[in-house]
Amino acid sequence: MARKYKPDIVPTINELFSLTGRVAIVTGGSRGLGREMAEGLAEAGASLMLCARRPEWLTPTVEEMRARGFRVEAMVCDVAQPADVQAVVDRTIATLGKVDILVNNAGVTWAAEPEDMPLDKWQKVVDINLTGAFLFAQAAGRDMLTRQWGRIINVASISGLQASVKGPHYAPYAATKAGLMGLTRELAASWGRQNIRVNAIAPGFFHSRLADAAIELSEPAIKATSPIPRVGNAGELKGVAVFLAADASNYITGQTIVVDGGRTIA
Repeated sequence: MARKYKPDIVPTINELFSLTGRVAIVTGGSRGLGREMAEGLAEAGASLMLCARRPEWLTPTVEEMRARGFRVEAMVCDVAQPADVQAVVDRTIATLGKVDILVNNAGVTWAAEPEDMPLDKWQKVVDINLTGAFLFAQAAGRDMLTRQWGRIINVASISGLQASVKGPHYAPYAATKAGLMGLTRELAASWGRQNIRVNAIAPGFFHSRLADAAIELSEPAIKATSPIPRVGNAGELKGVAVFLAADASNYITGQTIVVDGGRTIA
């Protein structure tokens, strides 16, 4: 349930950004940006359910987070499989009591010229990046609706906002990230009056297993034209994720926050 603030008393900044007592599912939470955002939520007080496709990545992440004193559960999950998604939500409720926050971060890509894009690769990217986010939002949203409270954060990308003639070219990735922004608006409109806020984060280029190959092609242009002429640093998505999950952003829904050093305005 929402925290009760008296209308004549302004909450403190610590109250606004606290996630104490909240429960968050983070997909693709074992590595990279997903792990960073999960750590931010845990540092703000949330209990976590992490899910990822590979146990060899998931297990050490859970162990490291537990060693820091965080409450963390985990499940191997293919977000494109409805049964896997529902199993994660069911286990989260069984072990942690509820689902307050969902971070739809799981994603893959495939780079090829459009005329050479294999249909099976297109379908895999769509199934994981877009359909998987919808399946998780649907399953988690059903629990949120029972309590009339929830926060969903979809991790999009600036590739859903702009393309580059020089590449890299990844049509399915760009299409799914643009689709996530549309899904964000639609879910926000559908569930806003039930006190479920839905927003998106559109990162620019951050070092990760998924992005490093593209960074090799794009970094010279970033350094030459971006207002902040560098790739994003580790930790620079934590604050945005916590902000969108916390009461500090209670009057924001359906929005996409771009975290790209100003690249999309250059």
